[in-house]
Amino acid sequence: MLGSLVMIGAGLVLIYLGIAKKMEPLLLVPIGIGAILVNIPCAGLAEEGSIFDLFLKYLIHTEIVPLLIFLGLGALTDFSPLLANPKTFLLGAAAQIGIFAALIAALFLGFTPQEAASIGIIGGADGPTTIYTTTILAPHLLAATAVAAYSYMSLVPIIQPPIIKALTTSRERKIKMKQLRVVSKREKIIFPIATIIISGFLAPKALPLVGMLMTGNLFRESGVTDRLAKGASEELMNIMTIILGLSVGSTMRAESFLTQKTLLVLALGVVAFAAATAGGVLLAKLMNLFLEEKINPMIGAAGVSAVPMSARVVQRLAVEEDPSNHILMHAMGPNVAGVIGSAVAAGVLIQLLG
Repeated sequence: MLGSLVMIGAGLVLIYLGIAKKMEPLLLVPIGIGAILVNIPCAGLAEEGSIFDLFLKYLIHTEIVPLLIFLGLGALTDFSPLLANPKTFLLGAAAQIGIFAALIAALFLGFTPQEAASIGIIGGADGPTTIYTTTILAPHLLAATAVAAYSYMSLVPIIQPPIIKALTTSRERKIKMKQLRVVSKREKIIFPIATIIISGFLAPKALPLVGMLMTGNLFRESGVTDRLAKGASEELMNIMTIILGLSVGSTMRAESFLTQKTLLVLALGVVAFAAATAGGVLLAKLMNLFLEEKINPMIGAAGVSAVPMSARVVQRLAVEEDPSNHILMHAMGPNVAGVIGSAVAAGVLIQLLG
């Protein structure tokens, strides 16, 4: 009973953060509600055959919901900043170091390779990817990894600034970047198709995620499938988000969530986020040693795929140093690259450990 009350309190905290602090409200509010519902004794919502059990069995564990969310995410994403400055692909890749830092730390703490991979993917700052990977490799950790991923995504404005400031100087944070070139429609259409083909051959296990992401993006950019893009990014995305949030919350039952392993997962999630942020910033600083036209190293922190929160954090820090320095669109390049990077990393881990 005490455990149930604790988890109901945790659900209330998530709802409070979503409503009062506006931290990822579309996810934290349904997750919090789900956690409360399944921890009310004798309600039956945690039992086999309940609506949450059916959601988990037929929509989450079959990977349907995460993949359809990626379809909607693709329809919402503009890859123009990335295409206008392709070297930011490297920054999005560098931020994935958080995945492997947390993975190695988890192995040292006694987690199995499959569990460690599921924990590490939290560093990609991508909730659907975390759920997709955990469902395949370590479904018993779904509650902990999903809650960690979405909670820390909402805390990006708190977690990232101290790390960015510790790794950069005021002079570096003031670096201005030239306006990005205009990306042609042809480039925007070719990019999702080429990405599907290349990732399919290089990391076939990543293709479900990358393929759905790029399918949604092609709907957006083709100019002839506006209805499909709208349906994917609005109606479908909203329905899937509701199901995902409630389902994740329903896994937060006291008997399975209040364990030492869960606390370790939450702690390792912070390590993953911190390492991802540091990895992007440090690579940007390294690149500046060889580039004639310097880049603001803060945009490397946006390589975590918390779109567009990380890019907004970087923009806010730039304006604090120089009110005339606007680097939001430059930060969006590594930000969207991080989405692709985390999906590919997940595919590689699934291919190796699944």
